[in-house]
Amino acid sequence: MMVQCEEGGGKEIDKEKEEKKEKEEEEEEEEKCREEDEDKEEKGMEEDKDEKEEEEEKEEEEEKEEEEEEENIEEEEEKEKEEEEDKEEEDKEEEEEDKQEESKENERKEEEEDKEEESKNQGEEEELKKDGG
Repeated sequence: MMVQCEEGGGKEIDKEKEEKKEKEEEEEEEEKCREEDEDKEEKGMEEDKDEKEEEEEKEEEEEKEEEEEEENIEEEEEKEKEEEEDKEEEDKEEEEEDKQEESKENERKEEEEDKEEESKNQGEEEELKKDGG
């Protein structure tokens, strides 16, 4: 059995096929665009994530540096404080030694004066004995 087409019927089928083909191509193009957009979005999200991680690492590094700087400052202040305390202690010891030395010197002078006085008195006694004697 042979199918006969009316005149122009074949053109309509061709037109429908072409429209269907165009529609499929449009859908493929839209799908392609959609996939590209998703890829770009995903890539952008990855880049954002990488940037965020880098920023966090940078902040952590800065915080670490600040903490180290603060520790160094505290150590330096503690060192200065210890040095000051050591100097004060040294000064006190020196002052105490000076006082002891002064005290010994005064004691020695007193003994010397006592000896001189005693010697003088003895000399006077001997004089008196000679004169009186």
